[in-house]
Amino acid sequence: MDGRQPEPEALSPTLALAPVLTPQLQLVAALLLAAFLVAISVVLVRRKSTKRGDAVILVGCSDAGKTTILTALAYRQTLPTHASMQTNAALVALASSHQTIRVIDVPGHPRIRDQFQEHLPSAKAIAFIVDASTISRNGPVVAEHLHMIMNALTSLPPSRETPSLTILAHKCDLLKSTATTSAEQLAINRVRTILERELEKRRASQANGVGVESMGAEESESQMGGLECTGSGEFKFSEWEGGEIGFIGTSVSVAHAADEKHHEVDGLSPLCEWLDDVA
Repeated sequence: MDGRQPEPEALSPTLALAPVLTPQLQLVAALLLAAFLVAISVVLVRRKSTKRGDAVILVGCSDAGKTTILTALAYRQTLPTHASMQTNAALVALASSHQTIRVIDVPGHPRIRDQFQEHLPSAKAIAFIVDASTISRNGPVVAEHLHMIMNALTSLPPSRETPSLTILAHKCDLLKSTATTSAEQLAINRVRTILERELEKRRASQANGVGVESMGAEESESQMGGLECTGSGEFKFSEWEGGEIGFIGTSVSVAHAADEKHHEVDGLSPLCEWLDDVA
């Protein structure tokens, strides 16, 4: 016996902290953790929303009907319009979801149609408008414009979510339905067939090292990409490597300026349903 008192045993970290973590502090810690997780979620949602965009862009050749569609969607009125030379935008109220979505109409004139790229960062979806009643004679010009859009989409950086692309076979009311096929489906079939044929011509020309004619202001030939397909390589919308492309048949009945009543826009019902899905 040396007379020394035994040293007290060291408290474990768990035992030392136990008295400190009172129920009140535990509640505060839980609330702080919950607030932190909510803040992180909000930041991630905002970042995702920014990457994807919040607008629908209407593009297509002049006289395809873009401005008429925008007017009908935003104001429920379809007065005659003329070819736009400046961008138009409006908030469109969606009846089904009670939401609003920003719709931007970009001019289709060859000298200014590339203005759509200024709005591409804010694009959630793109609707390419085609006049189904004139596509048979305007196929090459329409295909060139669509090729430019597809090239821009496939050229986006990986960090940017690619906007969805839908082709509107517009003015389908000018086509005559048959006993087995509606005017809307006839318009879609015509637009799909002609554009696939014209885009395949452009793809094959570039694959063979031959420039394709361009209607743009500066270039006499185009070497754009964006037409790559799976399978045999022949261009088909269903096999486009850039993503899924949808088709919608639409129409708008244009009223006269003296008509005070807002005309129905039943011909845009498929488009409204698509906008609901996009929103």
